[in-house]
Amino acid sequence: MVSASRLSLILRRARARGARAVFTNGVFDILHAGHVRYLKAASKLGDLLVVGVNSDASTRRIKGPKRPIVPCRERAEMLASLRCVDWVVPFGEDTPGKLILKLRPDILVKGADWAKGKIVGGDFVEAHGGKVVRMPLLKGRSTTNIIRRIAQRYGK
Repeated sequence: MVSASRLSLILRRARARGARAVFTNGVFDILHAGHVRYLKAASKLGDLLVVGVNSDASTRRIKGPKRPIVPCRERAEMLASLRCVDWVVPFGEDTPGKLILKLRPDILVKGADWAKGKIVGGDFVEAHGGKVVRMPLLKGRSTTNIIRRIAQRYGK
């Protein structure tokens, strides 16, 4: 896990050497095959994959008071352990808008469930010569579905 300020400098230096930075973000609460396949595909779009991960507070605001299941530091540790992920950076806002402005990725990736016009930071990335990619998702795989199955099998 790295701070946004430090990562901004790292990416600036990498771009000066010709590297292309790919950025995606999410909660990644219970890591599953859908996440891994998505991140692997995103990493192939450039040279460095940066994953923004929602803080615990922003996750609660977005997903509700029972989330996250896994604390941010542990989610970041798991993401960082994936070969396809180069950098993990936490953010506390509900959207990664400020982080995207700071990091200036060359490629912004979101799931295909997001309409192109609704992808936060997309206009900024495209205005600076980058591109926005909507990545197909693995059908039926989601943290919500996993939580639901656990509750059905082990809950009251």
